[in-house]
Amino acid sequence: MNTLVTGRRLARELGEWRSAGPAYRALADRIRVLLMDGRLSSGARLPAERELSTALALSRTTVAAAYSKLRDDGYLASVRGSGSTLVLPGRERGEHTLHNGLPLDFTKATAPAYPGMAAAYLAAAQEMPGYLTRDGFDMVGLPDLREAIAQSYRDRGLPTSPDQVMVTVGAQHALNLVTRTLYSPGERILVEQPTYPHALDTFASVGARILAFPVRQDGGWDLPEALLQIRRAAPSMAFLMPDFHNPTGMSMTIPEREYLAAAAGREGTVLVADETTALLDIDRGALPPLACFSPSVITLGSLGKIAWGGLRIGWVRASREVLARLLRNRPSSDLGTPLFEQLVATSLVRDLPQLAASRSLDLRIGRDTLVALLTEQLPQWDVVVPDGGLSLWINTGTVSTSALALAARNEGLGLVPGPRFGLDGAFERFLRLPFGNGAGQLRDGVAILGRISPQVGPDPLKMPLQAVI
Repeated sequence: MNTLVTGRRLARELGEWRSAGPAYRALADRIRVLLMDGRLSSGARLPAERELSTALALSRTTVAAAYSKLRDDGYLASVRGSGSTLVLPGRERGEHTLHNGLPLDFTKATAPAYPGMAAAYLAAAQEMPGYLTRDGFDMVGLPDLREAIAQSYRDRGLPTSPDQVMVTVGAQHALNLVTRTLYSPGERILVEQPTYPHALDTFASVGARILAFPVRQDGGWDLPEALLQIRRAAPSMAFLMPDFHNPTGMSMTIPEREYLAAAAGREGTVLVADETTALLDIDRGALPPLACFSPSVITLGSLGKIAWGGLRIGWVRASREVLARLLRNRPSSDLGTPLFEQLVATSLVRDLPQLAASRSLDLRIGRDTLVALLTEQLPQWDVVVPDGGLSLWINTGTVSTSALALAARNEGLGLVPGPRFGLDGAFERFLRLPFGNGAGQLRDGVAILGRISPQVGPDPLKMPLQAVI
């Protein structure tokens, strides 16, 4: 059965969608963006024309024309009596596809494989025959890998034993498992605003009511607002990225970590700290993990960002009691983490300092290259230089990044518009640009942005009122 998108929900997802052009075209374009970046699913049924026109305070004729354009462009299928259903030509789904078919893909904040990856795979291949007499179903992780992960936490000042670690099939799998274990229907989940899009996808998949507190490049984490939300709504869990936050690249200070850990502990909200970017340091220096400030913090880790996205190895560090609950729930979704990948990961985790140093050097080059290109070709954009992470979070001034993403796609450049990282259409004037790509790709991508941004319709929040009526 196709999911029905209500008029109220679609109005919320659309955010500030109007532009200086015809309203029907702007509406159709924004719905297409929502479909391509995953905020609306292929197969979802749009609200009736009358319902959406009421929700948006538009004429029914305008909505009908927008739906007609979507049908003409191949993004909407309508059957009399059954409504209008979203479709994606070629069954592609924006950034969720294995490959979006575009020459320049800036939709993912990733980096090339660590140079030592090939050697790690070869070493694992030599070890693998010794494991073939086992049944191959590993629900908690190989002892050597769990010990290596525990040692990496001890090296960062966080006492950890191997039985506090569960190895998963990447950090996204870990987050899904933790969410399904901690969350109960009707509860709330607190997130940063902006935040990692696939975390929002995970929470939406369980029907959670999502609350948000701001993260600002000019002010950091709004912790008083977080505390207010925790006290008022008693969320069962709070998801955050305290180190090189995706997408802003910011890091929590030690006082901020202490404050949030204490506040959550008092109110019974479990903090889930995503550390997939924690070792992507360029200029900052070491900071203690959030779990140093509270034993109830659950930490998610991964090798996907620091080593290679194709190595699907992640983990959960938590109390033994929490891991026991995760273990009881895990068989409903998977039957363990592949052994070969765990052998590869073991040698990499043991070599984390060298791996981190290598990645830091590459990221510094990529970051500085991208900042220089933007300064030269798009000086009107507000670029805050992060001290780590994989991307820039850019204020584009008057440029609608949803419109920019559509225009860029026609030029062979894949972008994720800012609202993908927020709730209710927020961050229309923000764009995440990753700097893990090679210098040539960065140069070509910025050249496209410099060429098309003057042609893109401005964000209606920055336009005179008469231009958006």
